[in-house]
Amino acid sequence: MASITDLMTHDHRECDEVFARIEQAVSKGDWDGAATALRAFTEALEAHFGAEENTLFPSFEAATGMTDGPTRMMRMEHAEMRRGLEAMQDALARKDADDLSGEAETLLILMQQHNMKEENILYPMCDGHLSGQAATLAPRLKDQLKGSAV
Repeated sequence: MASITDLMTHDHRECDEVFARIEQAVSKGDWDGAATALRAFTEALEAHFGAEENTLFPSFEAATGMTDGPTRMMRMEHAEMRRGLEAMQDALARKDADDLSGEAETLLILMQQHNMKEENILYPMCDGHLSGQAATLAPRLKDQLKGSAV
């Protein structure tokens, strides 16, 4: 059985791979491919956020009593990334490659910083505090993630 850290970190990498396809398509002027990749990325990112916001974070908060700590910050960052995703969708609709690339770069930086906090701090904390629930929690998370191969 994979740890929460392993499972969720693996899903970060899966999302990163889908995200890269957006930029590859835009660089080739393949707007249909970019739209397909952006839809796939949006679905993967929302599945990841959903698994965290609906399952992982509430479980962590119930186990620790911390509702105003790291999970609150992660939810705020999710909202910020969703706004970046909307800006990318707007730029794609206008077929503005420069704007799309700029929004993608901003979102990528946000995601990298966010993922580092989760992978190095929050997920290990979850593994420690939720070890007794791992047998039921990990499969629930895995079911909620799109395309997870862990």
